[in-house]
This record gives sequence, structure tokens and C-alpha cells, in this order.
Amino acid sequence: MSAPTVPHTRKEAHQPLSGLLGKPVEQALVEHNLTLLGKLARWSRKRSPWVFHINASSCNGCDIEIVASLTPRYDIERFGAVLVPSPRHADVLLVTGAVNAQTKDRLKRVYEQVPEPKHVIAIGACACAGGVFKGCYNVGQGIEDVIPVDMFVPGCPPRPEAIMYGVLKLLGEVK
Repeated sequence: MSAPTVPHTRKEAHQPLSGLLGKPVEQALVEHNLTLLGKLARWSRKRSPWVFHINASSCNGCDIEIVASLTPRYDIERFGAVLVPSPRHADVLLVTGAVNAQTKDRLKRVYEQVPEPKHVIAIGACACAGGVFKGCYNVGQGIEDVIPVDMFVPGCPPRPEAIMYGVLKLLGEVK
């Protein structure tokens, strides 16, 4: 059995070694670290979603149920969901209420402020399809006409358990 060869000159010692698929070791390590960071980012988004709530002209019934899901009785924070004060920090956008002419542009602006990847949950009958205000002169069919929606939680108002189930179901579908 022969002994491993050792580079004899300083120049030979600093030659980049070949890594996976003929790539230099440094490039292979960088790509490996980026994949690990990507996996860590996906894991953290799935395990700890930051949620921003926007009220698009609702009667506050759904808003009260969202606040109830944050109380110690239901405690959605035990699953890692955190309510944040800015859409720029959010992963998930919770939208309540029917979209009317005044709130359409504001809802689009808030949606554009949420960084990618972003998810939208429509909470309540008004956000899903217009609710009792459907057919009014300034109310649309629901928020799906304005921004893309990933999950619908119907009800007038939906129970806190249904809101929690919708958030957790959405997180289960996040890859």
C-alpha cells in the first residue's frame, strides 16, 4: 500500500481541489450552505408563520374571533403563529370583510408589501364571497377578485377553531 502523496511546492498546495461533479470545493461548499439556508428558511416559515391582519370593511365579528384565537383559551401562538404590526414582516395575510371600492386599492398595496413567499387567508363569509353585503352597489364578490387567495375559512363569523385549522392547514401545504 502506497503512502498518500503530499504536494511538494507551495503552488501545488493551494490548487483548488475538485468537489462534486467537477466543481471546485469552495463552490460546492457555498452551494451546500445555500441549500441548508433554504431548508432552514422553509422550516422556519412553516414552523413560525408571522401573520398580519387587515380589515377590508367588515362588521368586526371576524376580527373579534381572530383576537379570540390569540387568547390563552385557544392560543394559536403555541403553533408558532405570531401577529405582527407590519405587512413587511408577515408571511401570512389574514383578510376579513367584503372588499368595496374604497378598500380595493389599499388591499392591493398591503398585499404587495408582504415579502415573497406570501400566503393569503380569507376569513369569514364576506371575505370569501361578499357575504350579506353581496349585491350592494360598491361591494365586490370577495377578495379573490382583487388578490390571489390560498385558503378560505367560511362562516359568519368563523369560530376560532376554524381560523386555527385554516392557518395550520395552510402551513401543512407549505413546501
